[in-house]
Amino acid sequence: MTAGLRQPVADYLTVRRSLGFRLARPEKLLAQFAGYLEQAGAATVTTEHALAWAVLPGGHPSWHAYRLAVIRGFAAWLRTTDPAAEIPPAGLIPYRKPRATPYLYTDDEIAALIAAAGSLRSPLRTATYQVLTGLLAVTGMRVGEVIGLDRGDADLDDGVLTVRQAKHGKSRLIPLHPTTAQALRKYQQARDELCPRQKTAAMLISPAGTRLLYRNVQATWQLLAASAGLRPRSAECRPRIHDLRH
Repeated sequence: MTAGLRQPVADYLTVRRSLGFRLARPEKLLAQFAGYLEQAGAATVTTEHALAWAVLPGGHPSWHAYRLAVIRGFAAWLRTTDPAAEIPPAGLIPYRKPRATPYLYTDDEIAALIAAAGSLRSPLRTATYQVLTGLLAVTGMRVGEVIGLDRGDADLDDGVLTVRQAKHGKSRLIPLHPTTAQALRKYQQARDELCPRQKTAAMLISPAGTRLLYRNVQATWQLLAASAGLRPRSAECRPRIHDLRH
């Protein structure tokens, strides 16, 4: 990385991360871009160099657009202290990622998903995925948030869930309907009976007594959706686990 950009990049990442952004991929891209500028003999960001670097061979146009967007964000910040820095105009790489149409589940479809979980081999797996599906449907939580819940995050007496370190590092409280709190109580009892030796503080666990993994949840979800008879309503509207938030 060029000496002139090493500290500005580090400062930029520090500021953004203080706002809750993780920026693992942008950090790598900014390091690569700074190395590109060093080889080109450029002392700061220019539109010409940013565009040339963004469209280097390899990758989809969406990837090129993302690379340029990362540079635009950094350049806008750098411009506040370096008047010579150029901010690449928006639209230099025209690309808009197609957005999926939310799949709005009916009550019958949610019931079918929960019933489909009853066919899973392990009784604990059945209980876990029935509760997971129900929580997603009634709370609007993200899949990662449900997976990340620990036992201490559930105050079932007062009917409140605490979601910690959610999007942008924020936390929030989620009120629970009494029927949801009761379902969680039943799950906790079944969980502890079926798996007395647990290896995690997670509220929802796998048959091995470990915290659920996102990729495994996604794979199981596809099986449940197929078993429940869910079908795409169009090319853009397919049943996704994320859409239970809607």
